[in-house]
Amino acid sequence: MVKRNHKFKTGEGAMYYTRKAAMRKLQLNIRDFRQLCILKGIYPREPKNRARAQKGSRELRILYHKKDITFLLHEPIVWTLRDRKIYNRRIKHAAAKHNVHLRDIRRHNYPQLKLDHIVKERYPTFIDAIKELDDCMTLLFMFSTFPATKVITRELTRMSRRLTVEFMHYVIAAQALRKVFISIKGYYFQAEIKGETVTWIVPHYFPYSPHRGEMVDLSIMKSFGDFFIVMAGFINFRLYNSINLVYPPQFSHTLDSDETMKNESKFIGERIAALNVELVRTDGGNGDVEEPELLEWTGNDEDLPHMSQIREDAQSLHKLKTLFKGLKFFLNREVPREPLAFIIRCFGGKVSWDKTMFVGATFDESDETITHQIVDRPTIDKQYISRDYVQPQWLFDSVNQRRLLPTNKYFIGAVLPPHLSPFTSSSTTQYVPPEELALRKGEEEDEKFEKAEVNEEGDKEQISDDEEELDPEEEQQQQEYALLKAFNDERTDDLNSGADAADEQQQEDDAKPAETSTNKPKGMAVKQGKVYKEDAQEMRNITKQEEALRARMVKSRHRKLYSKLMEKKKASEKEANALANKRDRFEKEKKVQQLKKQKQQRKKILS
Repeated sequence: MVKRNHKFKTGEGAMYYTRKAAMRKLQLNIRDFRQLCILKGIYPREPKNRARAQKGSRELRILYHKKDITFLLHEPIVWTLRDRKIYNRRIKHAAAKHNVHLRDIRRHNYPQLKLDHIVKERYPTFIDAIKELDDCMTLLFMFSTFPATKVITRELTRMSRRLTVEFMHYVIAAQALRKVFISIKGYYFQAEIKGETVTWIVPHYFPYSPHRGEMVDLSIMKSFGDFFIVMAGFINFRLYNSINLVYPPQFSHTLDSDETMKNESKFIGERIAALNVELVRTDGGNGDVEEPELLEWTGNDEDLPHMSQIREDAQSLHKLKTLFKGLKFFLNREVPREPLAFIIRCFGGKVSWDKTMFVGATFDESDETITHQIVDRPTIDKQYISRDYVQPQWLFDSVNQRRLLPTNKYFIGAVLPPHLSPFTSSSTTQYVPPEELALRKGEEEDEKFEKAEVNEEGDKEQISDDEEELDPEEEQQQQEYALLKAFNDERTDDLNSGADAADEQQQEDDAKPAETSTNKPKGMAVKQGKVYKEDAQEMRNITKQEEALRARMVKSRHRKLYSKLMEKKKASEKEANALANKRDRFEKEKKVQQLKKQKQQRKKILS
């Protein structure tokens, strides 16, 4: 008898579970199911044919793959979540009977989740964990600014604060910071850790304001926070051991005391003060990272065509790591201290602030060795001649351009130049702001000027070395050699001129009968050239025809990929045109406002 396949029992109909069916399979409620999926990294899937996957239904439902749900069945955390349901029922029962002692005992024995094995399971190697560090640090930095609430517990915020400070100390000690940027969301930082780029956001510090529960589901964020805390602990331990730092680090100011947890401003001050002190090392060093010597390439550049680019990148990176070395900065009280102190320490500078307002200051404002003072106010009463007074943007722009910029554009009260993002490049975006184009042009001119100066200095040194090396006898020999060479050149010129004259005479004799026998050739005349104007519409039609022909030549198995690439290209062109139009409108409005101001000023002068 032939076995008959029933409808939706094989293929896509049997490959997917709805969320309700998955919860029934795991015997968990919606809250525990969400937490389990977040911890294990299980997400809904989009089927190829939704009607077949939903057994004929065309409603939009959340679907999970069957293999993912069977994978969750073997997870030990499922039993812990089930035990929690039992303990919740027992705690409610003891509270209903007003048995406080029994309720406290059951709360003390409440089952706790152990996530160590999940971290090892999701990230088999250390580099895999580093690749996922972006979201981890962004969430922990956000939780570090939260007060204790009903959902976000004090333990979660305390561990977030400690782990983020530990991570910033590693970036300072390893000199791993590469790019910085200020935006509305917060401060963007990008570091290079073990060959991987890690980008995270530190939010602006504002007092916490409660919000409605339907805006953000903090319980879901708490599940991510619980997992990321365990993950960050493992990563910090490995990172500290890689550069010979003692873990857990002993900070100069405590971060976990009850007094700092109650007073938010005091905690912020102590956390920033902890950033200004070097940590203890296992090898007894002073914290200076020894840079490996740059080996010079002795072979031909033809063998390795990218060798010059690699050498330039290495030199630029070495300069960036010691950008603020030997400089001392003083931060005014109105300046955000944590991001600025972090940036200055990462690039070898020393930083301090007003010791009467905040703890952790290393030198006073009256110190004559201070080179820069960061100010964010229009005027300041007392100024020192021996230092530069600049606005905070100078630090960010100097780091992004990998050189100390002139301070004249960042003085107190000056209109700052545009703060350009270092995360966008011309290869990824078609629209480039005019300020960035001007900046690139200026950088190219500076590079050409520097290269010209270096070449001139090298030529001068070579000439001076040659002049110093010559003795009187050698000079006399060189003069005799020059006279002989000049005499030989004159003889060769005379011989050549005689041969050329004979050849010209022979050519004239050959051309004479031709001129007498024939007239001038017809059609040989000089005509004025005409400018050829290309028709824009014709060129567009040609490009469309070429694109259509190119699309026909694409193989059938690559047509879907080709169509996606073309859609992406059109979208980028559309976005670039929109940005260009927006910039044109902005420039026109700016000109109109300037004209209005000029008219008002003229009226005032005339009146």
